Amino acid sequence: MSLDSLKNLDSKEVFRWFAEISKIPRESAHEKEISDFLVKFAKDRNLEVYQDKENNVIIKKNSFSGYENLKPIIIQGHMDMVCEKTKESKHDFRKDPIELILEGDILRANDTTLGADDGIAVAFALALLDSNDIPHPALEVLITTAEETSMHGAFYVTSEHLEGKTLINIDAEEEGVFFVSCAGGINTIVDFDIVREDNSNEALKIEVSGLKGGHSGMEINNQRANAIKVLSRILYSIKNDINIYSICGGSKRNAIAKHSEAVITAKNIDKVKSDIDVISKYIKNEYKVEDPDMNISVSKCDVVKECFTKKLTNDIIDFLMLAPDGVLYMSRDIEGLVQTSANNGILKEENNKVTSIISIRSSVESSSREIVARVEDIALRTNAHFEATSGYPAWEYDPNSKIKDIAVQIYKKVTGKDAEIKAIHAGLECGILKKPLHDVDMISMGPDIYDVHTPKEHLSVSSVDRMWKFLKELIISIK
Repeated sequence: MSLDSLKNLDSKEVFRWFAEISKIPRESAHEKEISDFLVKFAKDRNLEVYQDKENNVIIKKNSFSGYENLKPIIIQGHMDMVCEKTKESKHDFRKDPIELILEGDILRANDTTLGADDGIAVAFALALLDSNDIPHPALEVLITTAEETSMHGAFYVTSEHLEGKTLINIDAEEEGVFFVSCAGGINTIVDFDIVREDNSNEALKIEVSGLKGGHSGMEINNQRANAIKVLSRILYSIKNDINIYSICGGSKRNAIAKHSEAVITAKNIDKVKSDIDVISKYIKNEYKVEDPDMNISVSKCDVVKECFTKKLTNDIIDFLMLAPDGVLYMSRDIEGLVQTSANNGILKEENNKVTSIISIRSSVESSSREIVARVEDIALRTNAHFEATSGYPAWEYDPNSKIKDIAVQIYKKVTGKDAEIKAIHAGLECGILKKPLHDVDMISMGPDIYDVHTPKEHLSVSSVDRMWKFLKELIISIK
């Protein structure tokens, strides 16, 4: 990507650093290279830096001359990214740089996720740390790991190297919307032991594709189709006539599944194919607004020698059909906020097991426990093994927060527009960081980022520029 067209922007250094980190692989759980890059960046500038065993990095910079009396500000984000690509892409996230494409006001990647979530936070932080002419109080930049998979890195953060009493999390995706509360989350893992039997019947492959997908917290309210649930409805409609040979769907627990497939066997494949065609028309019609490009294909396969037993086939189909998915409860306190949801994120065959991973989010802990119990009950009734992860806590709203009021005032001053204070139905590290940093006032912000966690992810250049100006003004306004 050429930066020439951005050289006159106030935020040109933000984009320069975003381009630099886009050259470095930073898939969740594989952040060592980007973590070491941040450490080297700090050491090259004689900045105080700490790197823990989880590859979290803290970089400190002394205050700008004249701003010594202001309290330190914590700037926080995560270094990892969701790695999704189109079916045609040959991109290798473990070694290939993200190919950036600038089209007018839009920055996107070539058939992959862009990584603006949350590379833009890293870029903002590096631009601040690298500057010598931007007024600021003492800065404490905290960049964590594995946010997109488990928020694992944030759980290891302590207060040992952090003195700031205000934290600005740059992991939101809507300009002018400041988040002051978030949902907690927990994953359920359901395993079916694979038992096979001989097969002499013909085989069919069913594939669900062309769905929009999206972030399972930010975009769950859009009621988009989940490819795993679409497949489960199809299989349920032909359950009496088939055996499963193989099945899979989705790729990330926190992304709405946009692809799924199954190979099935049947004595009368013509009847089965006809039944699939019928229900496919109904399903596609139901989602013609949210997912107009949905494609459900059925094709003949080579005969397979084995398939799942009939009992296992029925158990898997019953579980998938009954598993909760999508918006389950709306908030009674905040209008328009999803309180509780479930996302059938991953369905995979591995280690002689079929595994379903469902991500459950809620801003009310008891509601989350109810859905976990519901999944457990369905698992037990379908002869599966059940496990729930420890999850991550919700970030509860603090009516006495000062940073939210300052942010609203500064945003109006910088842009002339009114800001909104909201809660978010997604996990933010603020909920976890509140434990070790319990007396720190927090807010979450960010520029406009669209289609996050999908290969269509894109970023508004002008929004980044406005939020950069806002951030610079904000950090010198916090007394």
